[in-house]
Amino acid sequence: MLISYRWLERHVDLSGVTPQQLAEDLTLSTCEVEGVEAFAPHLSAVTVGHVVTREQHPDADKLSLCTVDVGAGEPLQIVCGAPNVRAGLKVAVATVGTVLPGDFKIKRSKIRGVESCGMICSIRELELGDEHDGIWELPQELAVGTAVAEALGVADWVFEVDNKSITHRPDLWGHRGIARELAAIYGRELKPLDTSLPAHGDAPGLPVKVSAGACARYVGLAVDGVQNGPSPLWLKLLLLAVGQRPIDLLVDVSNFVMLDLGQPNHLFDRTRLDARGIEVRLARAGETITTLDGEERKLSDADLLICSGDRPVALAGVMGGEDSKVEGDTGQLLLECASFDAVTIRRTSSRLGLRTDSSARFEKSLDPTLPLQAAGHLVRTLQALQPGVTLPSAPVEDGDWSDPAHVLELRGARVRRLLGVDLSDERIATLLTSLDFGVERAGEVLRVRVPSRRATKDVTLEQDLVEEVGRLYRYDNVPERALLAEVAPPPHDARRELVTRLQDRLAGGAAFHEALSYSFVPDALLATLGLAEREYVRLVNPVVDGERCVRRSVVPSLLALLEKNRRLRADVRLFELGKGYLPERSDARGLPKEVHELALVWTRPKPGQDARFDAGLLAQLRGVLDDLVTAVGYPAPSWERPPAELALEPWMHPGRTLVGAMRLPEAQQWSLPIFLCELEPGLHRPLGLVNELAGEVAIARVSLDALLACAPRPSGYVPLPRLPGNKVDVALALPVDVPAGDARAAIEQSGKGLVREVELFDVYQGPGLAEGRKSLAYHVLLQSDQKTVSDEEAHKFFKRLERAVGELGGELRKE
Repeated sequence: MLISYRWLERHVDLSGVTPQQLAEDLTLSTCEVEGVEAFAPHLSAVTVGHVVTREQHPDADKLSLCTVDVGAGEPLQIVCGAPNVRAGLKVAVATVGTVLPGDFKIKRSKIRGVESCGMICSIRELELGDEHDGIWELPQELAVGTAVAEALGVADWVFEVDNKSITHRPDLWGHRGIARELAAIYGRELKPLDTSLPAHGDAPGLPVKVSAGACARYVGLAVDGVQNGPSPLWLKLLLLAVGQRPIDLLVDVSNFVMLDLGQPNHLFDRTRLDARGIEVRLARAGETITTLDGEERKLSDADLLICSGDRPVALAGVMGGEDSKVEGDTGQLLLECASFDAVTIRRTSSRLGLRTDSSARFEKSLDPTLPLQAAGHLVRTLQALQPGVTLPSAPVEDGDWSDPAHVLELRGARVRRLLGVDLSDERIATLLTSLDFGVERAGEVLRVRVPSRRATKDVTLEQDLVEEVGRLYRYDNVPERALLAEVAPPPHDARRELVTRLQDRLAGGAAFHEALSYSFVPDALLATLGLAEREYVRLVNPVVDGERCVRRSVVPSLLALLEKNRRLRADVRLFELGKGYLPERSDARGLPKEVHELALVWTRPKPGQDARFDAGLLAQLRGVLDDLVTAVGYPAPSWERPPAELALEPWMHPGRTLVGAMRLPEAQQWSLPIFLCELEPGLHRPLGLVNELAGEVAIARVSLDALLACAPRPSGYVPLPRLPGNKVDVALALPVDVPAGDARAAIEQSGKGLVREVELFDVYQGPGLAEGRKSLAYHVLLQSDQKTVSDEEAHKFFKRLERAVGELGGELRKE
C-alpha cells in the first residue's frame, strides 16, 4: 500500500519530521515501511515560465514560435505544437538538460529549420494525467522561474507499506488511520475531520433491503446536483502519488474517501435504478453480471450481489456493474457505503481472480461504524468543490449490525512482567489514551475501552493491549537483560531424525533432487492416474480451480513433475517427504488420518541391448532403497512379490512391482513399509513421457510410519574377520518364474551359517539353456569366525545347494 506524506499532513502536523525519520518510526512502532521515494521528482526540475510572445512558425501551419521567460537570462525561443499556447500564459517549461519521465532528455534542436531551446509541457508529458490536447496552463499567480513543485506546493514523498504487516489492522488501510498512529508516536493532536452528514431534505429515499447475513450494514444515500468533470489539481496529485489514475470528479472523490478513511464506497446512477430500491442478496448459481471492466462474471450461490429490484448492479465489495455506472451529465446519484463479511468477499475475489482496492479492504473486517462517516466525508468533499450538491432525503439503511467496541481489563503488573519495563499504571494509561483507547482505573486493574475501529479482529485479549503499550513505548527502548534460564536438551524426535537422514542420503550419494509440492492435486491428474473415484478431503474454497482434492499419497504429486523436468535433463531423480490424508480413517474430531511418506521417482532413457542385466531402473532404485534403509539404521528389506490379497495402486505396473518386507520388534511379525515398481505402461503417454521423452520410470513409496515401527538394525562395532574366506562362484539354471529371492534364500540356507555375502553378477537366457529356463550367477563368500573354510566344506555346501536348487525345479550349472 502506498501512503503520501502530503496527504498525511492533512490529518496531523508533521513539521520537523523528515520522510526518512517517519518511515523509521512507523516501522519500529506500527508497520513495516519497505521504501521511501520522492513523488514526481521531475517537477522540481521543470520551471514556471511566462509566454511573452507567440508567433506563427514560418514553415509550419500547426507550430508556434514562442519566446518564454523562465526567470533566468534572456527569454528562450521554443517551438510549440499545442493549439492552446498564447501570449500571457504561465506554463511548465523543461529547459535544455532536463530529464522527463521515460528518461526523455531535453536537447537544443531545430524544428522545421527553427532552433528550439526547451519544451513547454503538457500534463501527460509530466505523467500527471491523460490530458494531451494542449499544454498545461498554470495559475497566473505563480512566480516565474520557480520550480513547478515548489510553486504549486506539490512536493511529496511516498511510503510503500508492506501489506502483510497491516493485514490484522483494518484501521490502517486509509491515511487517517496511519495519521492517528503518527499522532500517538509524536505526541501530537489529530486534526479534526468533519464526517457528519450535511442537512438533507424530506423526500422519501430509495428503499434498501438486506437479505443476506454476509452484509451487516448497507447505507444508501441519494445525492443530487453533482456536475461530473475533471478533478481539481490537488486531488489529482494526491491520487497520483499513491498510484491511482485520476479519471473524473466522481470516481476520484470516491477513491479519495476510500484511501482517506479506508472505507470503500460506490456511486450509482440513480436514474438507472429500479424504483423498488436496492436489495443485497446472495447470487443464484449460474447467475451472471457484467462488471465495470466489461467482463461477464459467472457467479456461484456464495457470492454477494447488490441488486436493483432483482437485477444485479454490483458485485458486493468487489466491483460495480456496467449497467448502473454513472455516465454523461446525470446529477442524480445513489451513494453506497456498507459493511460486508470479510470471508465472503475474499472467497468471491479469489474465485473470480478479481482483486480490487475495495475487496482488499473488505477482506480485513472493517469497522461497521465507518459507512455513515464515509458517506458524510464524501458528500462534504463534493460540496466543498460544488456548493450546489444537495441531499434530497435522509440516508436509508438496513442490516443486523452492532458496535463492536468493548471493554478489556488490563493489569499493570502483567504489562511490566511481559515487557520487562517498569512502567507505571499512569504511563500505561497515557500510552493507550494516545491511541484513542478509553481508560478508567478500577482498583488494581485498568478498564480499557477498545474503539470500534480496533475491535473487529485486532484487539480482543489483554495480551493485545500489552502489545499496544510495548510497540508505542518502542521495543528498542526496552533495556537489555541477560537471559537466565535452565537449558535442557530437546527431547529426542525419532521421526525428525529419520527425515533428516533420509534427505541427506538421497540428496548426497544417490544424487536425487528434493521436491516440495502442494498437497492439492489437480482433478485432471487424478483422472489420468485412475484415482478420481477415491475418497478425498475436498477444499470448499480451492486456491486454484480444478485443484479441490487433498492428496492421499505423495506419489501423484511427483508424477505430475516428470514431463517438465524430463524436458530439462535426460536423467531425472526426484524425491519428496510429505503427507497424504485419508478421510475414511478420520479421528474422533473428524480430522483425516495423516500418512507420512517418502516418494521417489526416477526416469531416464532405456539402456541399450548390451547393458548389464541390472542396468534397468527397477534394479537401480532397489539398490538405492537397500542403501537408504541400512544407512538410517534398519536391516535391508527382503524383496518379494506383493501378496495376492494386496491391492496395488493404478499407477503400479502389475507385473513389475515388489514389496520390501521388514521385521517388526515382535518375533515372527513382518511389515511391508516399501513399495517399488515401474510405472504402469499405459500411463506414459497421458503423462507426456513419449517420443523424445520416452524411457523407463521407476517409483518407490516408503511409509515412514511403518518404517519407524520396524526393528532397527543392532548397532555397534563389527570386528574385521580374523580368518580368510573362501569365495566361490555359483551358476543356477532355474525356471524363469522362480524369483531371484528364492535362489538367494536357497544359497544362504545351504551354507549353514557360513554364507557371509551373496552377489548376483549375471542373468542369462538363450542358447545353451532349455526353453523357459534362465541362469543366475552369484559370487558367494563362505567365511567363519572360528576356522578357515576348507575345500571340503565348500564341496559340502555345493552338495546341499544342488539339492535345494532341485527342489526349486533347477540344477547347478557345472560347465
